[in-house]
Amino acid sequence: MAEKTTILNLTEEEFVHPGNRACSGCGLSIVYRMGLKALGKNTILVVPPSCLTVLQGLYPVASTKLPCVNVTFASTGAAATGVRAAMKALGKEDVNVVAWAGDGGTSDIGIQALSGACERGEEIIYICYDNEAYMNTGVQRSGTTPQGVLTTTTPIKGKLQVKKDVPAIIAAHGIPYVATASAAFPLDLYDKVKKATTISGPKYIHVHTPCPPGWAFESRYTIKVGKLAVETGLFDLYEIENGTFRLTGPSQRLLGKERRPVTDYFATQGRFKSLSAEAVQKIQQQVDAKWAAYQS
Repeated sequence: MAEKTTILNLTEEEFVHPGNRACSGCGLSIVYRMGLKALGKNTILVVPPSCLTVLQGLYPVASTKLPCVNVTFASTGAAATGVRAAMKALGKEDVNVVAWAGDGGTSDIGIQALSGACERGEEIIYICYDNEAYMNTGVQRSGTTPQGVLTTTTPIKGKLQVKKDVPAIIAAHGIPYVATASAAFPLDLYDKVKKATTISGPKYIHVHTPCPPGWAFESRYTIKVGKLAVETGLFDLYEIENGTFRLTGPSQRLLGKERRPVTDYFATQGRFKSLSAEAVQKIQQQVDAKWAAYQS
């Protein structure tokens, strides 16, 4: 097993310029910085419309030091496939081709192209930063918005449907590597992205990414909120490598131990204020059942 990254052996090289156009406390800024460190300079990014296009900046201003292709919302997986084919034609197959999209561009608008790339076995890495709504266009609900969350398109009782389990959908394609990560645990994210660069075939990493304005919490609490999602068992950190599932890092350490109640997480964010006591109890029961299955 590869050595775990610590703050002492983390690479010092940066691939993001100082300053960007992200909101204060943006979880994506953490995810992006750490992900690029793991990918290294031999990387081409493929990015659809999203908060990341804002963070990176519009031509000729860019916060990233890496080449980036901006593509249409629905075409990320297909465009990354095309970039990979171009690199192969040029004899540059050692280049990391990385599709990097938000939850809307992954779970909804872009899922067809992503599914196709996975089914074909394309040599790409796909990273989804999941801030659980269409944040760049005004906090509209997406497929990964949790049940009960208030958005601008679910303004009264919150979203009625449960969150779409995108990692499970992608894992069902039988690709060699699927992982989840969190902006609140950046070294775990770094190690998973680094591992993805060493595996052949399609790789998918789904990153829980707190959003202060969209989730209605103070920007200084981004890490606290992200950690609570994991500590309550609502968002699990894991890897599925060649079909084998295992919890990782903080989630693995929760096995057999008492988790914090989901109310601790919900209380930190204004977007959950419409949840009834009955709804909260039902969610807690669902989380408990999921973890009971992990421990069986």
